Amino acid sequence: MKTFATLLFVTLFMISCNSTKTAYKTASQVNHQEQDTVRIANDSLEYEILIIEPGFNSWLATTAKPEGFYSQEYMEARNRQYVIEWNQRVLQPLRYDSNLYELQIDYQPFIDYGYEVNYKLYNYFIYFQLTYKQRLGTFAPRI
Repeated sequence: MKTFATLLFVTLFMISCNSTKTAYKTASQVNHQEQDTVRIANDSLEYEILIIEPGFNSWLATTAKPEGFYSQEYMEARNRQYVIEWNQRVLQPLRYDSNLYELQIDYQPFIDYGYEVNYKLYNYFIYFQLTYKQRLGTFAPRI
């Protein structure tokens, strides 16, 4: 199965800090990590999105605009712009933090990924920009 996008944002800093701590996790820590993972997949279109980001699920549920607020066309247009900028930053690790921009995103403009994929991807880009004080376009991210 081709991977549409895999967004893994566990920084090396976090890994190195956790290496000095005990290797055992409590049940609440494991549960919290599972709650911070968003998976969207469609086998017929052969794509998958994995977003592992502490706090994203709760932000999506409490802060993001509800589904239906933005049209799919609006989010597709923004996602195309964000993906282009994201992929350019992945290719420039000396200029942009490679801990933030780890993997390229394969987002094809002529594929209809549906509303849910575009909604979660768009909101992840907004969350990412606000959380890490990044700007992926000419316009400021807004909620």
